[in-house]
Amino acid sequence: MDISAFRQMVEKNPKGFLGRYGLGNKILQEGGSVEEAAEHLTVATQLDPTHVASHLALGRALVTLGKKEEAKPVLKAGIDAAVSGRSNGGVDLVPELQQLLRTLG
Repeated sequence: MDISAFRQMVEKNPKGFLGRYGLGNKILQEGGSVEEAAEHLTVATQLDPTHVASHLALGRALVTLGKKEEAKPVLKAGIDAAVSGRSNGGVDLVPELQQLLRTLG
């Protein structure tokens, strides 16, 4: 999907998790506003706290913005959701979450 389709999804359903995650992730992929991406990804993690990929994308965005201390609990929550079994998948993202967390000290 292109970015305009995700924007339409969010416009139609601002509380829709998939649209928020998709838009935030697409903005990051296309080199758009990291601040805007972080806003959408923050909402996505609030709407579905067990979606591991949202935590990873938000963690990356926060690190890019220099908000390392804010990124740590986001990454930890993603790891917890995956290893606790509360998420529907995402276990494969745990090594990447852990590595990013390690780089933050």
